[in-house]
Amino acid sequence: MQLTDSLTSLFIETAKSLKGSARRLCMARTVKALGPGGQRRAEREFSWSRVTIRKGMRELESGFTCLDAFTLRGRKRAEDHLPQLLSDIRAIVESQSQTDPQFRTNRLYTRLSAAEVRRQLLVHTGYTEEELPTVQTLTAKLNALGYYPKKVAKSQPQKKSQPPLPSSRR
Repeated sequence: MQLTDSLTSLFIETAKSLKGSARRLCMARTVKALGPGGQRRAEREFSWSRVTIRKGMRELESGFTCLDAFTLRGRKRAEDHLPQLLSDIRAIVESQSQTDPQFRTNRLYTRLSAAEVRRQLLVHTGYTEEELPTVQTLTAKLNALGYYPKKVAKSQPQKKSQPPLPSSRR
């Protein structure tokens, strides 16, 4: 099969526009149409990975689609490493929390900062410095649990004083 510049750009753009198994099947069909030595030729002329092409060829021949485990990649959450972390945070923060003094929201305000929660986790629950998440992560966990580390102000009654009379302004 003769490859012109327009055909080469067509194959490259088509493969770029597709995702996952559809992309691999497109690559496999193109390689099959190229004939013997098509994998090496596609790698050289289209800059396609031969590993991806082989995976597409297996999918094309077997009829089964390989599932990509994108959700299993990346960094795990702190709760996956430390299953008791959220309950330990709740136990520490619960006694220091109160609702909005004017009952305008359902938020729970706590007097403890995330750094103080981390320090108490180290002291009271036996976590080590290395295994415990950072202060920023604990701040995110506190917010996710519904706690907002802020200074708790007591509700102040409104002053209901009379405005000064014009005659008494001296």
